Amino acid sequence: MYPRLVVDLKKLKENLDAVAAITKEQGHCSLMIVTKGLCADKEMAKMVANHPAVDFMADSRVANIKTYAQEARKNGKMTTLLRIPMHAEVEDVVKYVDLSFNSELSTIGLLNEAAGRAGVVHRILLMIDLGDLREGIFYKNEELILHTVEEILAMDHIQLYGIGVNLTCYGAIIPKKDNLSNLVAIGRKIEDKFGIKLSMISGGNSSSIYLIGKGELPEGINNLRLGESFLLGNDTAYGAKLPGTVSDTLTLEAQIVELKEKPSLPIGEVGVDAFGQKPYYEDRGIIKRAIIAIGKQDTDIDSMEPLDEKIDILGGSSDHIILDVTKSEVDYQVGDVVRFVLGYGGMLKTATSPYVEKVYK
Repeated sequence: MYPRLVVDLKKLKENLDAVAAITKEQGHCSLMIVTKGLCADKEMAKMVANHPAVDFMADSRVANIKTYAQEARKNGKMTTLLRIPMHAEVEDVVKYVDLSFNSELSTIGLLNEAAGRAGVVHRILLMIDLGDLREGIFYKNEELILHTVEEILAMDHIQLYGIGVNLTCYGAIIPKKDNLSNLVAIGRKIEDKFGIKLSMISGGNSSSIYLIGKGELPEGINNLRLGESFLLGNDTAYGAKLPGTVSDTLTLEAQIVELKEKPSLPIGEVGVDAFGQKPYYEDRGIIKRAIIAIGKQDTDIDSMEPLDEKIDILGGSSDHIILDVTKSEVDYQVGDVVRFVLGYGGMLKTATSPYVEKVYK
């Protein structure tokens, strides 16, 4: 069936080998692989769980972690929840998650109670905000950080496993030696004040890996969380391709349902489209337009690129994408399949859609 997402497990394995070598052998960091980009796909998760270099398997949704928690733990991987837990899900968190990211004492308190009822000790990573302004205690509020640590250490069923930071995802702040050194300094203050040793100082995601090659990852950072760099081979700080990786691990295939020659400019007064946006159209004259059976409900049209370089994506609606195939050397017909490589947004939406089948090679 179409549309479908073709997952090349061999290329994914090669990407995982490459980022593991960079992170562990060159950067001397533990490796946390993030599975949410492919919606914790079962074949991908199985491959990650069985990879000897992976230390942690992480996702932002407990529902995804549930699907592979048993296999991950069986293979010595610690399951990790990236998104701060909701109060409503603390029971599932302590059941399926070995390490969760937190910044709110009220939530940590509920996790402590849930862990007590379950008879376990739950590990947490206290998040520090270095300026990206997403989750975490703001790094300049040292008093609040130390107070929070003090409260955590008094809990019977919570273990402070370490501290971490997220950069780039919201504020687009690039990880640098300077800002990550602030995280290390906070970790050392915590250790000195309370006489403890933090197991993890997690220095960010795929936007931090480039620092290893530059020799600028601060000493003390001992973990990186990698999703896009593993799945698509990208350093997400500057968009560079990481050594030994490829970007065509995933291919979206969609079928042509209409092929007509029509004007390139819509006729009549232009209002807003189905998503409330006022579109812009380029006058290309009469063109050969192909409609494929996939749309914005299932993918991100700004994050996909036709393998046929002479095809242009003109736009789309919730269920359709319109292509200009005028210059293509392929004599496309209705029923033919058009193939695309995906960026992060396209991968995320396509992998999540129940209307896109997954196949493997």
